[in-house]
Amino acid sequence: MPPFPEAARIALANTQLRTNLAHATATIRDKRARVVAEVDDWEELRTAGAATKDRVLLDLDTHLVRLEESLIRAGATVHWARDAEEACRIVADVAKAHHVDEVVKVKSMATQEIGLNEALAQEGISAWETDLAELIVQLGDDLPSHILVPAIHRNRAEIREIFLAGMARAGRPAPEGLDDEPAHLAEAARLHLREKFLRAEVAVSGANFAVAETGTLVVVESEGNGRMCLTLPQVLVSVVGIEKVVPTWADLDVFLQLLPRSSTGERMNPFTSTWTGVTPGDGPQEVHVVLLDNGRTRALADEVGRQALRCIRCSACLNVCPVYERTGGHAYGSVYPGPIGAILNPLLRGVGVDDQVDSLPYASSLCGACYDVCPVKIDIPSVLVDLRAQVVDAHRGGVPRPEAVAMKAAAATFRRPGLLRAAERLTRPGLAVVRRVGASAWTGARDLPPAPKESFRAWWKRTDGGRS
Repeated sequence: MPPFPEAARIALANTQLRTNLAHATATIRDKRARVVAEVDDWEELRTAGAATKDRVLLDLDTHLVRLEESLIRAGATVHWARDAEEACRIVADVAKAHHVDEVVKVKSMATQEIGLNEALAQEGISAWETDLAELIVQLGDDLPSHILVPAIHRNRAEIREIFLAGMARAGRPAPEGLDDEPAHLAEAARLHLREKFLRAEVAVSGANFAVAETGTLVVVESEGNGRMCLTLPQVLVSVVGIEKVVPTWADLDVFLQLLPRSSTGERMNPFTSTWTGVTPGDGPQEVHVVLLDNGRTRALADEVGRQALRCIRCSACLNVCPVYERTGGHAYGSVYPGPIGAILNPLLRGVGVDDQVDSLPYASSLCGACYDVCPVKIDIPSVLVDLRAQVVDAHRGGVPRPEAVAMKAAAATFRRPGLLRAAERLTRPGLAVVRRVGASAWTGARDLPPAPKESFRAWWKRTDGGRS
């Protein structure tokens, strides 16, 4: 993927994309604001959620060991995965052990993060997405552009075309004469997916939360497809980020209030599924849980950035971000777009090794709207500023960039009054030269105001400090 400025420029030229995004984000944003305003102790809930997450992160190893013990006691098999390759291999091995060539999936950011679908495809196993928006993305050979609504960049006319072109090669074709009425599109998806639910022997999920005291995994969703995946197949593999653990059911209470209002603008979630290991004669008879690191311990070691691991993937920060609203998610080059993606990706992958990742902390106006709506009070602007400093430090040494040379020259000038006085006299011709020699790469996204007719020093002398 190209760095964010290049990808954003392409997105900004797509007027249909901007129209779709503006409509969708405004709708979700307004709905969230209404239901949050109904809760008198919303700020107390945010504080409680942040405090619980921080407490867990500071003692994560203890909670994970307790979670593992509870999962095993309940009949689940626990695997530990250091990175994406290990996690994908574990899931593929489970599927191959049962001789299946397809699995059904609950929407899961963790499995997208590790590229599970692509890894399974290389093993000859098809992974079918069952969330409606994920299905649209998959059938359209597209990429998700939003954490909660992966197909937010598509309108219903485009979705109809995707269904007509893609459903037949993935299973049951779209109904003849399908139009773009939302109810008809949903019915087409329901019929298409129902066949996969009833046929699948292995399902793959993530988890929104993992309760350490009982070894219970929790998925919240709105369509019921998750409930189908979690109950019908005989084998279930859950890929769970290690930061998802919460100590007790009482801790879960706070997050089940924060998440639906922040994500979909609903007072409570339509479907909340919990499963604890294996229950004879009911649901999956073989449960595997893959506890995924993939950079999370790196993020945990960052004292400022650690708070990003509080994220409960609600996407509220995306829906209020002026940058995301204009560029969409693809410009971020990651399954985690928007403000949270701008900090989570560099924290998980590290800075100084990839220009695309290093560009993300700058993909923000630092307006602070993301912090205001975050249900667990992640101070995203502060983390962005800290990551920008890390990016600068990572690129010290070697041939300096023109911007770095200009900043060093400015710093040297400001430290010397005589040099500053001389520079003031050269400001106007200097700016003219800068514009002519090609500063467009810098001024393309920034204002370069004209020089004032009179310098402050000259004004001070002429007016006797403003007294005349």
